[in-house]
Amino acid sequence: MTEAVFAGGRSRTGRSSTVGQVINPADGSVVDSFAYADADDVDHAVSAAREAYADWSGQPPVERSAALHRLAARLEERSDEYAIVETRQTGKPIRLSTGFDIPGSIDNVSFFAGAARNLEGKAAAEWDGDHTSLIRREPIGVVGSIAPWNYPLQMAMWKMLPAVAAGNTIVLKPAEITPLTTLMLAEDCRAAGIPDGVVNVVVGTGPVAGEALVGHPGVDMVSFTGSTPVGKRVMEIATASVKRVHLELGGKAPFVVFDDADLEAAVHGAVAGSLINTGQDCTAATRAYVQRPLYDAFVAGVADLFGAIRLGPTEDPSTDLGPLVSARQAERVGGFVDRARSGGATVVVGGAAPGGDLASGAFYLPTLVVGAAQDSEIVRDEIFGPVLVVLPFDTDDEGLALANDTVYGLAASAWTKDIFRALRAQREIRAGCVWVNDHIPIVSEMPHGGYKQSGFGKDMSTYSFDEYTQIKHVSMDITGVAQKPWHRTIFTGPA
Repeated sequence: MTEAVFAGGRSRTGRSSTVGQVINPADGSVVDSFAYADADDVDHAVSAAREAYADWSGQPPVERSAALHRLAARLEERSDEYAIVETRQTGKPIRLSTGFDIPGSIDNVSFFAGAARNLEGKAAAEWDGDHTSLIRREPIGVVGSIAPWNYPLQMAMWKMLPAVAAGNTIVLKPAEITPLTTLMLAEDCRAAGIPDGVVNVVVGTGPVAGEALVGHPGVDMVSFTGSTPVGKRVMEIATASVKRVHLELGGKAPFVVFDDADLEAAVHGAVAGSLINTGQDCTAATRAYVQRPLYDAFVAGVADLFGAIRLGPTEDPSTDLGPLVSARQAERVGGFVDRARSGGATVVVGGAAPGGDLASGAFYLPTLVVGAAQDSEIVRDEIFGPVLVVLPFDTDDEGLALANDTVYGLAASAWTKDIFRALRAQREIRAGCVWVNDHIPIVSEMPHGGYKQSGFGKDMSTYSFDEYTQIKHVSMDITGVAQKPWHRTIFTGPA
C-alpha cells in the first residue's frame, strides 16, 4: 500500500479510513492502493508549505533554477519507469507515454529552470521627477493546486513548475485515481535538492481533501484543472477568503475545414486531434465543421482511418488507442453515443465497446457521428472520449459562427490554404489557442488557457508567472526635501 501524503519531505499514510485503489483500465487489475488523505493531512501539508515559504521565496532565482535543472536530469534518468507507471494507471498506450507525456514533462522542467532567472518587471524610472519607482514581482505564498487524471504527470508539472520557479511553495492534490507519478515526482523533487516543504502532495477525494485545500486559510492561491462544474465549485469555496484563482476547465474544440483545405491533411489532423489520449483531452478535436464541397470526402476519409486504428494491450508499442480511464468513463461515453443515435444521428463507425480480449478493459471504439443537431448534447457537451461529430456548413460566416456557438473556448483549429481565411479564423474564433492547419501541438514556450467557461489564466510559458506572482510598486523619494510641494494641497503650514 502506497503512502498517500508527502509533506515536509516525508511520506506518510493518509489518515482517512477510506482506502482507494489505482485500477489499470486496460484489464481491471489493481495497480496500487492507499488510505486517502483527509482534512488533517491537508492541514499538515499546508503547514509544511508555509514553513518552507520564507526560505524558498528568499532564495536567489539562480538557486531555484539549479534545483529544477537537477530535477530535469533525474526525471530523464527515470523516464522509462515514469512511462510504464503512467501507462498502467491511466491506460495510455506506451507509445504516447514515452513519446508525449514524459518528454513533454521533462521539457517543461527544463523550460522553467531557465525561466526562473527571467522574472521581468518594468524598469526603474522617475515618472514624476521626484521619485524613483520600482516594480517588484513577488511570489504569492502557498499555492493549493488540483490536477486532473487525464495527464497526471504533465498536469502536475503545469501546476508545480511556474509556482515554485517564482518562489511559491505548493500543496498539490492529484486525481485520486491516477496519483502514482505525482507521488514519484514529489520524491524526486526532494532527491534533486528542492527543500523539504516546497513541494507537498496529498492524495484524497475532491469533496474531502480537495475542498479542504481550496478553503484552507493558509492557502494564498488556488489553481485547478478539471471540469467546468467542479471549477465553479472551486471558485465558490475560494471566494470566502478572497483567494486568487486560476482555472483551466472544459473544452469542446471546433475543427473548421474550409473548402480549399488540404483534404488529406485535414483528415489526418482530425483523426489525431480527436483520438489523442483516447479523446480524454480538453483541447481534443470534438466538433468538425466541414464546408459542404469537402464534407462527404472528409467523412469517408475519417471513417477509413478510424477503422484502421489498432486497439490493444497498452504496453505494446504497436497499440494506437488505449482504454478510457475507467469503466465508468467508458459507460459515460457510450451513453452520449447511444442517446445521439436514438435522437436521429448516424454512427458511421464505432459506437460500441470492443469484445474479445479487450472486453475486460474500459475500451471504446473510435466513433464517428454525423447528422446530429447543433443543439444536441453530443455537439454541445464535453464527452471526453474517442468521439468525433461532423457537421456541414455553407458559408465562411456560418462556419465561424458554428465554431463559436459554445460555452467553451479553450482551443480550436482552422484548415485552409487561403491566408486571409486563416487570418480571419484566428481573429474571430474565441478560444485561448487557435491552430491553423494542425490541431494539438503545444510547446513549453507558449501559454495554454481558455476563454469563456473554459476558465482563465495561463499554464506554461512565462505568461504563467502572471498567475503565480503579485506586483508591488515601490516609490522612493529622491529629493531629500522635507516639505514636499504636494503637501500644500493638504495644509499650508505655519504662517
